[in-house]
Amino acid sequence: MRQDLVPGAVFPDYQLPDHTDIPRKLSRLQGDDPLILTLARGHYCPKEHQQHRDLVAFYPKIAVGYTRIVTISTDDHHTLQEFRASLGAQWSFLSDPGRIIQKDLDIAEYTDPEHNPMIPHTFVLKPGLIIHSIYNGYWFWGRPSVTDLWHDLRTVSSEIRPDWDLSAPGLREAWNAGDFSAFHGLNRAAKKV
Repeated sequence: MRQDLVPGAVFPDYQLPDHTDIPRKLSRLQGDDPLILTLARGHYCPKEHQQHRDLVAFYPKIAVGYTRIVTISTDDHHTLQEFRASLGAQWSFLSDPGRIIQKDLDIAEYTDPEHNPMIPHTFVLKPGLIIHSIYNGYWFWGRPSVTDLWHDLRTVSSEIRPDWDLSAPGLREAWNAGDFSAFHGLNRAAKKV
């Protein structure tokens, strides 16, 4: 892994085709929310299936927690679609058969020359693609559990959400004055009015 990718650094804003073959930038997929980013070996790996089945089961909580998730795999477009569909995943899967990320991040899994995958990693990113935590999933137990992700997302959300604690000074006054800028989701709705 590149030495500059550490907590606090900005993850590269890659653009790759998604499962519908539309190019997507990570920053656009993330928006203003935390992002769970998985760099996956691919459809052939049973460890990927297990991790992603856990994420599928966790997804309803990810969605209501104003969090995004993206999977990037070295699978070709068709295989990527099959991988996503076989899991019943509802988030974006990006295809990188040219191994752009594998090369750029220096994460070639040299122990598997047959598939030439990336070393699997999971990142929890704050808005702006700022790295909060990194998990190396070469061995399955190096991957984050749902509990690990929950703790990371609690910490990230408490840092980025001004309305995390509604008893914080000034929030009630801002609300009563019609200033919803500190309230996630409501600031967007107020701008549309």
